[in-house]
Amino acid sequence: MNRKHQDYSTAAGQGQEAGGLASSRLAKLGRYAGIYAALWKNSVTRETMFKGNFLLWIVVELLWFGLQLGFIGVLYLHTDAIGTWTKWEVVLLVGASQFIQQIYQAFFLINCANLSELIRTGKLDFLLMLPVNTRFVVSLRQVDLGGFVNASSALAVMLYAARQLQLVPTVGTVFAFLGLCAAGILIHYSLMFMLATISFWTVKAQGIVFGYYNLFQIARMPDEAFRGMYKAVFTFVLPMLLVSNVPVRLLADKLESHGALLLLLGMAAACAVVSEWVWRLSVRRYTSASN
Repeated sequence: MNRKHQDYSTAAGQGQEAGGLASSRLAKLGRYAGIYAALWKNSVTRETMFKGNFLLWIVVELLWFGLQLGFIGVLYLHTDAIGTWTKWEVVLLVGASQFIQQIYQAFFLINCANLSELIRTGKLDFLLMLPVNTRFVVSLRQVDLGGFVNASSALAVMLYAARQLQLVPTVGTVFAFLGLCAAGILIHYSLMFMLATISFWTVKAQGIVFGYYNLFQIARMPDEAFRGMYKAVFTFVLPMLLVSNVPVRLLADKLESHGALLLLLGMAAACAVVSEWVWRLSVRRYTSASN
C-alpha cells in the first residue's frame, strides 16, 4: 500500500509540475502576443501619420510587379517554354515570389535594415534592458502594412494564372504551399538578419542588407534557367531558387520527388540555427554607447 501510495504521489507531483510548466509557457506566449499587439498598434499609428508615403510605396510596388509580368509576356513572345516551365507557370512563379517577398517585407525588412541604426545611435542599449527577448523586439518592432496590400495583388495574379493552367489544388496542397512559403520567408529573414549583424563590427551595414534584398529577383526565375556553379550557389549557399520554385512546383504538380521539399525545409532550419548563433555571438561582442 505504501509503495502504491508513493507511486501515486510521484505521478501526481509530475503531473502538477508538467501542468505548471504548460501554464507558464502559455502565460509567456500571451505576454509576447500582447507585446506584439502593441507593436502593431504603434505601426498602424505611424502609417496613418504619413498616408501619402504609404500609398506611394504601394503604387511603386504595384508598378514594379506589373513590369515583371510585362517582361514575362515579352519573353514568351519568343519562346514557348523555359525548360519545362510554360508561360502561365512562370506567371504563377512570379506571383508566388512576389507574395513571399511582400509578406517578408511586411514583417521583417525594415527591422533588419534598422539594426545598424540601433547600434550606431545606442538605442539598442534600451532594447537590451527590456525584460523580453531582444531579438524578438529588434526583428518585429515595425510592421510595413503596405506589404499586405501588395501581397494581396500577388495572390490575385496567382489565382488568375492557376485558372489559366486549370489547376484545382486540394486544401492539403494549399496548406502545404503556405507552409513552404513560410519556410522561404524564414530563409530570407535568417540570411538578411545575419547580414544585418555585420553592423556590430562595421556599425553601418544597410547597404549590404539592401544588396541582399536585390537578390530576391533571382527567386522569380525558373530553376531550370540556371546551370552549373550558378545553380549550385543559388541553391545551397544563397538558396534563392528554393524559396519560390519549390512551393510553385508543388502547387503546379511539377515536383519529381520529395527531395526538393526536404531540401527547402532543411535549408530553412539550418539558416535559422546559424542566424541565431551569429546573433548571440554578435551581442556578446557589442559594446554599448555608454560602454
